[in-house]
Amino acid sequence: MSSFEKRQSILTQIRNLKMARSSHRYVRGSTVNFYAWLESGAAKLPKGPSLWICGDCHLGNLGPLADAKGRVAIQIRDLDQTVIGNPVHDLIRLGLSLASAARGCDLPGVTTARILEEFVAGYQGALREFVDRDRSHRPKPIQRTLRHSIRRRWRHLAEERIEDVEPEIPLGDKFWAPTAAERDGIAALFGQERVREILTRLKARDSKAPVQLVDVAYWVKGCSSLGRIRFAALAKIDEGRAATYCLVDLKEGVPAAAPCDDKAAMPRDNAERVVAGACALSPNLGERMLAARLLGKAVVLRELMPQDIKIDMDHLGPEDAVGLARYLGGVVGRAHGRQLDAGERKAWARDLAKCRGKSLDAPSWLWSSVVELLSVHEAAYLEHCRRFALTQTAKPGR
Repeated sequence: MSSFEKRQSILTQIRNLKMARSSHRYVRGSTVNFYAWLESGAAKLPKGPSLWICGDCHLGNLGPLADAKGRVAIQIRDLDQTVIGNPVHDLIRLGLSLASAARGCDLPGVTTARILEEFVAGYQGALREFVDRDRSHRPKPIQRTLRHSIRRRWRHLAEERIEDVEPEIPLGDKFWAPTAAERDGIAALFGQERVREILTRLKARDSKAPVQLVDVAYWVKGCSSLGRIRFAALAKIDEGRAATYCLVDLKEGVPAAAPCDDKAAMPRDNAERVVAGACALSPNLGERMLAARLLGKAVVLRELMPQDIKIDMDHLGPEDAVGLARYLGGVVGRAHGRQLDAGERKAWARDLAKCRGKSLDAPSWLWSSVVELLSVHEAAYLEHCRRFALTQTAKPGR
């Protein structure tokens, strides 16, 4: 077995372990299964306007993002699955994630119903009263997250990601040594002028400053991305008297599992598709991304900013969880709404309002889809745990 094959085998085991740790982690790591379930068992879903969607809009993929000038806003953080498609898919995916997280926090079922109602209300409100920048009420969990995000600096990112502020990436559980071909390929990539331009564009750096690759490592990160190209690169930007360091994420662009509009014009290159979707849905992130080629594969390059963190829904009470759901509905509503004109936004909001049930403010298709997917995913999660446990306890050679 080659060193590459050994790495892939270990990464598969790590991915299985991560997905076995909780049902909510399983939801986050099973995008392909999500769309298979949706296609095979879902009731008839409404057809929203064709626009860029996240495609994997779960709770872990939303959070604070800094733009090139360091300004922070809550936006969608991961666009691997982005396509031009039906916005309903983002609503169901995030609704499922919120409901699953609520169950993980032992919140009562009535709270889950309220979460879905307020989530849709926040989404519709963002469409009806569209403002590109966030001016909505921020619940306490979001206020805390933003305060924490804004205070973060390079040393926090370095200590968190590479465990030190010294200019090297320490090898260990999170970072593995790259092959010679991988290191050479990344060095060649960082020698390109367009990479230098995008890295010096951020935080008012000297646009003419040279960029030097200092260190690189294979990054054991994420869940659905495990087993694909994923590297952390540490680069030095020499601005004369002062030198700054930046940590760059290199991630493979892979085919999306989310169904797309067959008539839509999208980039055929998967990295270019991801960058195009990010520019439409999450401007703070899109302006920091670059589509490139590495070892013959499409990759997305972006500098990590200290302010880029996740939203933590652990240990939330019912009221905070409901308020958070409404706010995140607004985040997704703005992401979708900025792609539509005023008439299209209002028409889509009206269409959603028509689908409400008699005893529930959330659309009936959303409620039934989330309930069905929760039960299906719970069974799949338990089966995954059983298979993983059997694999772990099997004796060698059997």
